[in-house]
Amino acid sequence: MPYPRIPSPDRRTVLRGSVAASAAFALPVAGAAAPAFARSGRPDAAWGVQVGDVTASSALVWVRSDRPARMVVETSATESFRRPRRWHGPLLGPGTDFTGTTPLYGLPPGEQVHYRVTLTAPDDPRRTGRPVYGTFRTAPARRRDGVRFLWSGDIAGQGWGINPDIGGYRVYEEMRRLDPDFFLCSGDNIYADGVIEPSVPLPDGRVWHNVTTQEKAKVAETLAEYRGNFRYNLLDDNLRAFNAQVPSVIQWDDHEVRNNWYPGQILDDARYTEKNVDVLAARSMRAFREYFPVSTLHEPSGGDRVHRVVRHGPLLDVFVLDMRSFRDPNSPGRQPDDTTGILGSAQLAWLKRELSRSRAVWKVIAADMPLGLVVADGATDFEAVAQGDPGAPLGRELQIAELLRYIKQRRITGTLWLTADVHYTSAQHYAPERAAFKDFAPFWEFVTGPLAAGQFPANALDGTFGPDQVFVRAPARANVSPMETPALFGEVEIDGDSGALTVRLRAQGGSVLFSKVLQPGHVGQ
Repeated sequence: MPYPRIPSPDRRTVLRGSVAASAAFALPVAGAAAPAFARSGRPDAAWGVQVGDVTASSALVWVRSDRPARMVVETSATESFRRPRRWHGPLLGPGTDFTGTTPLYGLPPGEQVHYRVTLTAPDDPRRTGRPVYGTFRTAPARRRDGVRFLWSGDIAGQGWGINPDIGGYRVYEEMRRLDPDFFLCSGDNIYADGVIEPSVPLPDGRVWHNVTTQEKAKVAETLAEYRGNFRYNLLDDNLRAFNAQVPSVIQWDDHEVRNNWYPGQILDDARYTEKNVDVLAARSMRAFREYFPVSTLHEPSGGDRVHRVVRHGPLLDVFVLDMRSFRDPNSPGRQPDDTTGILGSAQLAWLKRELSRSRAVWKVIAADMPLGLVVADGATDFEAVAQGDPGAPLGRELQIAELLRYIKQRRITGTLWLTADVHYTSAQHYAPERAAFKDFAPFWEFVTGPLAAGQFPANALDGTFGPDQVFVRAPARANVSPMETPALFGEVEIDGDSGALTVRLRAQGGSVLFSKVLQPGHVGQ
């Protein structure tokens, strides 16, 4: 039985707030600075709305104001907003760069929810801004309703920003028209270490033009510069329209701070006056939380974390990893004992525990880095899990071996690894009969992206876990611009009747590059 789609709401109805309001800052001509908001007597939400971490009964709504304002959210089952339910949100001020989120609870499962966000002046609730509208579907309570989502990553990388000549980030409009239940962004939402120049010459003689802003003219170091990096992508009409219709599940990775960073690193980079990467990471994480609707999770030992489980009904749990914040330093990866690894010991214990507790048919492990692809960091060190030695697990591979062994021993079925990061698309099947380490059950890993960054040649495979690359599409040279090759993303569809899961690796323009159907309980096929 095909997956039943809820008809897409009329674009003008859904976006009458988010797009109409965005007229306050229509995309500037190439090379111009981002325009300022028109300051009237009422607060303006021209950056649009977002919804994140949607479950069967809850969601988190985001907005940004142009001045101090109170956030008010109304929800309704219909576009008419007859008898709306009202949610009083926070006061938005300079402490959060005028951003804020409002949690929604007690929502009906498996239903289309219409919402509007109104900003009111703190000293006069009668002085309100124009409402901004959005819609989303809650996760289903019944298995038969099925699930469909998209994933990708890597936005505004390698100097390829918003190009008005080609309509900006058009891939977001294509993804919006697919009307998924949600979008998983696998990290590198920004390139805080990447400068956006007004123009870039292409190998064929054409010129790429970028929308530019002050914060993208240098590497980000200050909190204001990180905030400006997260704000940059919201200048794109396509992305704001996508956000108003499609909920998100957001990860972070290295380029939210700096390429290939790890905790405790001291930079040897003349572009930075602040050399302590922990200071930079703390500033970026604050801006990340301000600019995305990500659930705040508090650790018993103190502090917050972004690794979490997003439960999307009886068919799907999404385990959102943080493979950046708790890792050990990048190294040759040959150490015979490594308890920190790429996840840290506490996150590994959390992941084991949550996988054991999951009753979902499919357990998507949303990784921000691949497992068997060799990602180098300089001449001798490695950035991801694999380190090019196809023998027994060493370094960070030891932690992944421990996890895979645990999944097998606990008979946890339905695990599937999804990631982005390497700027091409591929499908790897891992099996013990091909591996140096054999104590695990077969599984699949799918890689895709970028959405709006340079594409790169394929990485080598590491044989420790026996990957067989059954599909790959990658360019022959490095940093191929989005004007020369289409953006890449993936689609996952779970049939409500059979539980079968179909993965499609897609390219902008509508083509499906590769497709694989997996049966529940038999992921090693």
